Amino acid sequence: MTTKMERKTVEKNRRIHMKSLYFKLSSLLPKNLRKVLGALTQYDNLDQSAKYIIRLQKRIEVLKEKKEAAMNNRKAVAVAAGYGGVMEEKKMMESLSFPVVEIRNLDCTLEVVLISGLQSDFMFYQVLCVLEDEGVEVVNANFSFVGDKAFYIFHSQVPFFFSIYYQPLL
Repeated sequence: MTTKMERKTVEKNRRIHMKSLYFKLSSLLPKNLRKVLGALTQYDNLDQSAKYIIRLQKRIEVLKEKKEAAMNNRKAVAVAAGYGGVMEEKKMMESLSFPVVEIRNLDCTLEVVLISGLQSDFMFYQVLCVLEDEGVEVVNANFSFVGDKAFYIFHSQVPFFFSIYYQPLL
């Protein structure tokens, strides 16, 4: 009789543990994806989580390849410009700084922060146009210059149907 009770207790603890793990996995999905998909069964939630992880892995690989190509291009430009010494090459690399893009998706708002050098041919209205073309309502946009950096910040309202399937602006 005691072994039967022990098995029930072990099974109950296992189910509680699995439920907590499932909840934790569900909480890691982006909020906008959970809103769009609504209430999901455990199987659907696991399936969406797996798909989301695969998309993230592919995105990481693409970004790594782009970074590697960009770094190789920067080194080629430095060599072509005649920067032979280590210090001269470092100065050349700093002057060719790439823009930094940071995108934050907070519930139904999207914040895009772009930091670039003053020599960049970046146009403020280009990001505005891209965001509006994608159906995002830009609520506030501003820019400032600090030292040799330009900071562009865009606050946007994201439509309800905007989901994780949208490719980020990079």
